[in-house]
Amino acid sequence: MKGFRSITCLLALLTLIVSSGCEKKEGVLYYESNRKGSADAPVKDVPKDIMATQQAFTALVKQVTPSVVNISTISKKKLVQPLFQFSPFFDDFFNGNQPQYRRDNSLGSGFIVNRDGYILTNDHVIRDAETIKVKLSNDTVLPGKVVGRDPKTDIAVIKIDSKEPLPVAVLGDSSKLQVGQWAIAIGNPFGLDRTVTVGVVSATGRSNMGIETYEDFIQTDASINPGNSGGPLLNIHGEVVGINTAIVASGQGIGFAIPINMAKQVVAQLISKGTVSRGWLGVSIQPVTEEIAASFGLKKAAGALVNEIIGGSPAAKAGIRQGDIIIAINGREIKDVSHLQRLVGEVPVGTRVEVKVFREGKEVKLPLVIGNAESAAAKQGKTDQAPPAMWLGMSVEELPREMRASGISGVIITGVDPEGSAAQAGLQQGDIIVSINRKKVASLAEYARLVAESEKKGSAVLLVKRGNASIYFVLKTR
Repeated sequence: MKGFRSITCLLALLTLIVSSGCEKKEGVLYYESNRKGSADAPVKDVPKDIMATQQAFTALVKQVTPSVVNISTISKKKLVQPLFQFSPFFDDFFNGNQPQYRRDNSLGSGFIVNRDGYILTNDHVIRDAETIKVKLSNDTVLPGKVVGRDPKTDIAVIKIDSKEPLPVAVLGDSSKLQVGQWAIAIGNPFGLDRTVTVGVVSATGRSNMGIETYEDFIQTDASINPGNSGGPLLNIHGEVVGINTAIVASGQGIGFAIPINMAKQVVAQLISKGTVSRGWLGVSIQPVTEEIAASFGLKKAAGALVNEIIGGSPAAKAGIRQGDIIIAINGREIKDVSHLQRLVGEVPVGTRVEVKVFREGKEVKLPLVIGNAESAAAKQGKTDQAPPAMWLGMSVEELPREMRASGISGVIITGVDPEGSAAQAGLQQGDIIVSINRKKVASLAEYARLVAESEKKGSAVLLVKRGNASIYFVLKTR
């Protein structure tokens, strides 16, 4: 009986403890909204324009994302020694001067442009690829094949064969873009599928960046990272206005996209014939500085000064002379050298145009039939297309794709003869040649052309990037 009373007392005590605990209010774990609309939300009246903007973005992404694809490649890359020096055993380990290769896996983006399975992307995304895999929005993975490439604009077209209907992107008009408009980037940064970032158009018509031969970039602060390359840059209507291409590695919020209007002309030729033919005048030109403009009697520093004319070229046949300043083509004023190159390159071969030049204080209009740049290059021989195997005791290669995608331009020195002029001047393996005689080296072809010019001149001033330092070297070429 006594034991029973003890148990009863114990139960009563526990009940009292639990009851007293229940009377004490515990902290709330979280607050959950019960709103149907905005009645119970912390901010009850969200401005209608903000809600409309948010809905516009979500609707846009839902509509366009299915046409965006992820591209993965496996490529064979030549090994390049790092910037610092190794011990003598390094050459033995890598079999002396024999080229060594490695397998590289890379990721990029693209978007489907028609229902036949053609996909627009960057050339550097699929360059040197041995295999290409395309992942669709429904996670289907299909093999891709290269239809055509254009390294000068960094544009490429690949194709997939799908049994299912394919969603397609709608191309807009990049000429109507204005600074400050919304810009939406979709891509595969760092392998994160279909990431969406939003910003504005920061600038248009960016050139002389040293990234590609033909440049007319859209600058945006919509986040672009490695893996975004080849993906679409969209306006608020969901139209593709650019192809995300490059970033400035040293800064944030600075990305570049190829205008879709430039891409349209390239894509049409790549799909139809796999290559791109560009217009050609047949002149050597240089920038018009303030001093040149003043000495020639030109009101402003614009256009391109003709310093040499190739015999038998369209320019020679049209009557363009050395010393003329080309100021307009078909009524479009020429801003600078790169603008002229881009405009002429966009004109179909065989088209008749009107060229306006400034000559001896007067404007002169000349009819001209645009030539074919590729045919002209072939006639000039291989010197303009391939660099010499060794120049001044050094060999060079294109920069690795990762460097080019980060906005670095030039060619990298892959070998230096200890007895050559380059070594004696202090150049090292791994140095990046940025310019020759103050002209940017944008590609191997440009390097070869500048080398040929230096040979004629008898000397070369090389601007070299070594690590974080930029160094000038002066070499005798004969």
